[in-house]
Amino acid sequence: MFTKSLASEQFAHCIEMMGVSLCRILLDLESVKIEWSGSASESDHTTTFSVGRRNSLNMMDPSRGDVEVALMGPYQEKIKTFPALRSKSQLPWLVRALCGVDKRIYYVLSFLLFGAVFYVALCTSPIIIFVLVVCTISMIFTAYLTSWVLAKDEGPPEMSQISDAIRDGAEGFFRTQYGTISKMAVFLAFAILGIYLIRSSSPQQEASGLERTTSAYVTVLSFLFGALCSGVAGYIGMWVSVRANVRVTSAARRSAREALQIALRAGGLSALVVVGMTVLGVAVLYASLYVYLRVDDNTMHMTEIPLLLVGYGFGASFVALFAQLGGGIYTKAADVGADLVGKIEQGIPEDDPRNPAVIADLVGDNVGDCAARGADLFESIAAEIISAMILGGTMAKRCGLEDASGFILFPLVIHSFDLVVSAIGILSIRGTRDPGSKALIEDPMAILQKGYSVSLVLAVLAFVGSTRWLLYTEQAPAAWLHFALCGLVGIITAFIFVRISQYYTDYKYEPVRAVALASSTGHGTNVIAGVGLGLESTAMPTLVISVAILCTYWLGKTSGLVDSDGLPIGGLFGTAVATMGMLSTAGYVLTMDMFGPIADNAGGIAEMSQQPDNVREITDLLDAVGNTTKATTKGFAIGSAALASFLLFSAYMDEVAHFSRVKFTEVDIAIPEVFIGGLLGSMLIFLFSAWACVAVGRTAQEVVNEVRRQFIERPGIMTYQEKPDYGRCVSIVASAALREMIKPGALAVISPIVIGVTFKVVGQYTEQPLLGAKVVAAMLMFATVSGILMALFLNTSGGAWDNAKKFIESGALGGKGSEAHKAAITGDTVGDPFKDTAGPSIHVLIKMLATITLVMAPLFL
Repeated sequence: MFTKSLASEQFAHCIEMMGVSLCRILLDLESVKIEWSGSASESDHTTTFSVGRRNSLNMMDPSRGDVEVALMGPYQEKIKTFPALRSKSQLPWLVRALCGVDKRIYYVLSFLLFGAVFYVALCTSPIIIFVLVVCTISMIFTAYLTSWVLAKDEGPPEMSQISDAIRDGAEGFFRTQYGTISKMAVFLAFAILGIYLIRSSSPQQEASGLERTTSAYVTVLSFLFGALCSGVAGYIGMWVSVRANVRVTSAARRSAREALQIALRAGGLSALVVVGMTVLGVAVLYASLYVYLRVDDNTMHMTEIPLLLVGYGFGASFVALFAQLGGGIYTKAADVGADLVGKIEQGIPEDDPRNPAVIADLVGDNVGDCAARGADLFESIAAEIISAMILGGTMAKRCGLEDASGFILFPLVIHSFDLVVSAIGILSIRGTRDPGSKALIEDPMAILQKGYSVSLVLAVLAFVGSTRWLLYTEQAPAAWLHFALCGLVGIITAFIFVRISQYYTDYKYEPVRAVALASSTGHGTNVIAGVGLGLESTAMPTLVISVAILCTYWLGKTSGLVDSDGLPIGGLFGTAVATMGMLSTAGYVLTMDMFGPIADNAGGIAEMSQQPDNVREITDLLDAVGNTTKATTKGFAIGSAALASFLLFSAYMDEVAHFSRVKFTEVDIAIPEVFIGGLLGSMLIFLFSAWACVAVGRTAQEVVNEVRRQFIERPGIMTYQEKPDYGRCVSIVASAALREMIKPGALAVISPIVIGVTFKVVGQYTEQPLLGAKVVAAMLMFATVSGILMALFLNTSGGAWDNAKKFIESGALGGKGSEAHKAAITGDTVGDPFKDTAGPSIHVLIKMLATITLVMAPLFL
């Protein structure tokens, strides 16, 4: 008990501002009585805070209580009730057991593992050693970033409790989701093993002495290794986000620039680990196969090893597809449900603690935007590296080069330098020199773009040096310069893609403002404007990709590299080098992508913990920039996916030719069956997108009904007298996401196999050899083209709708609560499954179709 003397108005204001913090501070107390007296002109009052616990159903632990603070006296309405959201994380028994092992044992095991990997690299190539050293240094740098981020404070208890609830929800869903994915991956691994054990071997494999069983087990292990690495990449993305969000919110109370720096470095930590794991995984797998198959001692040539790595890319794509689908359904169903009822029907702010779906929404940002995006970029880089290694090895073999290691390992070196240039770009963003500065000195997007510019310039220098080091050959002394120019075209293409995406999704530019203006005349005009913007946004990227493919193919073809017949063969490898150029700053681009959901979560924590308006203004500004960076990354990803799929398509044609022992260089779409294959490929994209969007809509309906039910049955929620049942909404979206992701995912995996086998049988009856392979090639070609355009439309329109809403919330066109704002919310909810579920999943889909056809090609012959 303590006594406080102050004017009644001052006391009321004090209680209103500090009630939440007081609630958290008194978390473990039974009761506190505060006696206070007014001024001489006022009567004395006694105010009692009763702090007690009551059992109730909470998000993760029904036995956990929450805290109620009740104010008796004339200012009873000034105190609000906020739930304690902390729940214990239930780790699997194996993880708990591993956490209990002495750290020194891990140090010894890590040292032995590093020694074994280094020995294998030493037996392979000095280039592999270089890659391993750079990756090791990168991992040390990420350890520094981890300690730097985690050293930042989490703010007052009410913020950390909300963050803990988000963390527990995200980790719980991640464990369940990846448990389901792992079971499907094991089942598919056995199917691949059976197919490879009964298939015929290619002439190259027979000549090199590679047995069928060896090829089968290597492919299956590569598949499982790729799936494991993709899962770990996704977990790291989520692990960082759920720990950085509250630190960004806390930093926003002090300095906007500090909040930006923490969000960027946390995103950079995840990005560098994802890129580093991709490079390290492919390098270790290549070196292990090199040593195991004794390439130097028998007829096996190093140019044949990359084809054995296809399973790694397929495993990464398989996990990424289901991670993106499940995470996207989770986050957008919760988001749509929370917005439709909370904002439009109840008129409460975004991320208001009274909204029963708010925790599910914040959890979804982590499992959908962080975990899924980490797996997405992992498989993008893996697919690009493996396809480029295959093409480099094939070209070197056809040119008769004695040492093909430079052309095969070139992608690994480029992405090793990606780690370096991205790290420098991240470090170039520093905090404000004035720790007391609340406002941003400059536009956050401009700050991020400066770091990107630093990475781009360094990437150009690294690319030129790498091509001279690895791609110089006596047979064609100028070839390295041609390939350096191909890489420069790729880097320029990436930069243009980033700018185009920014133009169509940033509310500083006219397209998004036009969508916002359309909101002033109603919901329908907002939707029409957003759809029109999305359709228009496909034009410029398509033209840029077309020009890039033509330029790089021509540069590669004129490089001077010829086959035994004197025909130029460097065209495809030139396009592969351009793809490497596009992804040469993937680390920094992924950093900007991870920045978005971290800033979004930070804003949610600020709103739920009732932080002052200036804190929420900072987090809202960072969130708006994050929406643009996420859209930018998606544009970047689809551009690189287009080039990578073109390369994988060429690799598929080569593999069919190897196994069939028949020249297979073109596909005639005038053949009816082949044309039907193309139609089926385009249909696959539209059907997949439809099922993904319907899954979000169906789950969102359940969330809407649940939130409405709680507001009707618990009217005290709106006055903070009753606590929302957050756990019910979390349970709905978690179970629905796991259920709904199976149907579109199975469609993507099964369709190419069914189409290929069906037309293979048709070809046997109609005496059309290779019909199955030709139909699958047409399906792959049409699906890639349709998928690129569909993904561009979905990603851009969704991002534009979101930022049109942010523009109105910044005070334009009536601001929050206006009719224009409600119309903009409708557009945002329409765009949610576009930009965060169907659109990003198509990135993965078109690459997975390419890798699955590579793995299953013998089935179609």
